[in-house]
Amino acid sequence: MLERTLVDLSIPAAVIVGDLATDNDAARLKRVGAQAIPIATGNVCHLEASMVAAALDRLDLNTIDLLFIENVGNLVCPAAYDLGEAMKVVLFSVTEGEDKPLKYPTTFKNADVVLLTKTDIAEAVGCDLALARQNIHAVAPQAELFELSADRGRG
Repeated sequence: MLERTLVDLSIPAAVIVGDLATDNDAARLKRVGAQAIPIATGNVCHLEASMVAAALDRLDLNTIDLLFIENVGNLVCPAAYDLGEAMKVVLFSVTEGEDKPLKYPTTFKNADVVLLTKTDIAEAVGCDLALARQNIHAVAPQAELFELSADRGRG
């Protein structure tokens, strides 16, 4: 999703990418022209502000218009940490099941935006999109919801 967003936006952007052990995501994002700084968190399941601050020192902020901070990919730990971001966006894939907003409410309650992704395969994975929408709105009525398929370029 982030790779497609960077390509489609066509503006100078950078990404701070959190992952437990690899820099694979950062390498992929660099291939589409973004400055990308990986943070390997080891056993920590989230980014912390000090990690982001250290990564910021490695970026030339004068050359970008937009900065993404991609936290470690889970729906539990990252929601509780303030990274100084202007907006919290949750990526919620149809492959995760419609009940995720109910199972991990803190993540969704703190979201400004929810991106319901991979909608093109919802039927194939047995995801009820109407129920997913209902669960998102029940837990996060403040969040703007976008339904997307990066692969198909929809949304």
